[in-house]
Amino acid sequence: MYLITHFSEFQLATVVTFIIHESVFFLSGLPSLYFERSGLFSKYKIQKKSNAPASQDRCVLLLILYHVCVNLPVMIVSYPTFRFMGLKSSLPLPHWTVILSQILFYFILEDFVFYWGHRVLHTKWLYKHVHSVHHEYATPFGLTSEYAHPAEILFLGFATVIGPALTGPHLLTLWLWMVLRVLETVEAHSGYHFPWSPSNFLPLYGGADFHDYHHRVLYTKSGNYASTFIYMDWLFGTDKGYRKLKALGEEMKQL
Repeated sequence: MYLITHFSEFQLATVVTFIIHESVFFLSGLPSLYFERSGLFSKYKIQKKSNAPASQDRCVLLLILYHVCVNLPVMIVSYPTFRFMGLKSSLPLPHWTVILSQILFYFILEDFVFYWGHRVLHTKWLYKHVHSVHHEYATPFGLTSEYAHPAEILFLGFATVIGPALTGPHLLTLWLWMVLRVLETVEAHSGYHFPWSPSNFLPLYGGADFHDYHHRVLYTKSGNYASTFIYMDWLFGTDKGYRKLKALGEEMKQL
């Protein structure tokens, strides 16, 4: 109510959206950075290697630069398109069933588009000149989820916005989708697999254990390209290396 009466729709869709994104991203991403530096929860760390503090600091500084110089301008420039596609911020708010169904659709569509876009980025030329930036951190931590070449930010960012662009949602739905997507990708890059990690409870959800494998294996053999779910990699056979490693781990436990 307060936001709608005190800010224009343009301000809500751009500046307020940017502030929400930055708040959720850094508040959810900084804990894994702290865990790695302090050694807290080390028994749940997927890889035993850790990033140097200077490397982590460089990541944070570049993220701030990319977010201000790439993300914010893109939000501003793309506002007319979203407005044209039906974005709205007025009352009444949409029914919870509409919000839920739209966000579920966004997750499924984003995962599909991201999977194929990510596979393309692992071709030789694009990996060398674009995607290798994201893979500078073979041992990921939460904030590395958005550490990428500006071209990749735009390329894979398309997967995140295509669902809302097609459906013209209420701004509240767009914010909820953005928050959930940020929390998901930060968790997938956290580098920690806890007993309470979502992948232990949500069927078909990949999470940190699934995505961490993608970062620590040679780019031509990594697989696990999907962003959220595991079924795309299973359907197209790009999770075989990961499955073999998991099976070997289970065999070792039984010895």
